[in-house]
Amino acid sequence: MNNYSTLLLRLSALFALIGAFLGSHMAGAGSYAFRPIHAHLLVVGWLTLFAWAVYYKVFTPKMGILAKLHVYSAIIGSIGLTGGMAIFIFKPVFLPEAVNTMIYIVGGSILLLSFLFFFLLTFTKEK
Repeated sequence: MNNYSTLLLRLSALFALIGAFLGSHMAGAGSYAFRPIHAHLLVVGWLTLFAWAVYYKVFTPKMGILAKLHVYSAIIGSIGLTGGMAIFIFKPVFLPEAVNTMIYIVGGSILLLSFLFFFLLTFTKEK
């Protein structure tokens, strides 16, 4: 249980660092091109993963397959959504547009699944 908490906490700290860096870059450059990515890094990456880290530290859910699905879908989904959003917005020439869109949609869908897993997890309790 604490392993999940630590993993989510460390990843949330990384998202916070990247989000804060993007925010300071936008302020210094006077450009808000990274605004949606910055916002999702902080809300999905930092705040949500931090809240889930606290959940695993404070509560005692059943640490079965549902918890594992939740944690790893949260990690894959948060990275996939924010990274996919960056790729979708900046459209690098080395990736076809369909791939840009697919990464964004798949990342967001996996993150949505993690929210569903978390909802279900809140109804479990270690005996």
